[in-house]
Order: sequence, then C-alpha cells, then structure tokens
Amino acid sequence: MLPGYGEFALHPIPETADRRAALGAEITARTGLDAATVEAVLRAFYGAARQDPLLGPAFAGVEDWEAHIANLARFWSSVALMTGDYRGQPMQAHRPLALTPAHFARWLELFEDTVRAWLTPEGAEHMLERARRIARSLEMGLIPLNLPVRRVPVAEPA
Repeated sequence: MLPGYGEFALHPIPETADRRAALGAEITARTGLDAATVEAVLRAFYGAARQDPLLGPAFAGVEDWEAHIANLARFWSSVALMTGDYRGQPMQAHRPLALTPAHFARWLELFEDTVRAWLTPEGAEHMLERARRIARSLEMGLIPLNLPVRRVPVAEPA
C-alpha cells in the first residue's frame, strides 16, 4: 500500500530506475534492441531523411548534428527501451517546422523502411508501434484544424 493513499490507491506505482531497467532488459531480450542499435538505426534513418526531398528541408536548420542525434537517441531509448533518459518537449520542438500531413506520412514510410532493413522483425514492430503513436500524436497536435489531416493510424490496418 502506498503511504497516504489508503487501501484503494488510484495512482500507479511510480516508475523506478530498477523497474525501468527490468522492463528494458525484457524488451532487449524480446526484440534485440539496445541503446547502440537504436542509435545506429537513427543515424541510418536521419541520414536518409536529410536527403529526402520532402523531409530534408526540416533538418536544414540543425547546426550540431551530433548533439541532435544524441538527443534523438535519448528520446528513442526512453520510448523504446524505457530508459527514462529524455527530458524535452517534442511537440514544441516540432511546432516551428510547418509540417503537413504529407511530412508525417513520408516520415513514417521512411522510418518503416529503415527499421525493417536494420532490425529483427520483433525489433522493427516494437519501434514501428511507437513511431505510429508518436506520428499520430504530433500530427494531431501540430496540424491546424482547417487542413485535411491523414491521421496516422495507431496500429497497422489488418
């Protein structure tokens, strides 16, 4: 029982470093993902994204690419491996980019191609599930209500 909450606590037990580590170890065992693999995939993906005619201009303003990759690696390790290392505000970071539904569709398409090429099927699905949620959340938060929105699906259609 949590102190101060009584017998019928409504709040979940907070994540602890030990619990995150255990979850991360289970994810690694199941998917083959680890921090080094996540970073390698991100380097491949963002290398391709920077060359993409639609996505590339969004990265033109990045001056310190190594710092950007390190931040992305912290974000994705937190999302995919439960590390809890990322401290940031993705919605605010993407707000100045004037993204459209086409950007989200292309980002997800290129991300899927990359993770399927680099990862085990289990690792690719694990990353894609999270990428779809992230894309959908960002798209819903950033696209003005008067634009037609594609709305990224949370799960792959059956």
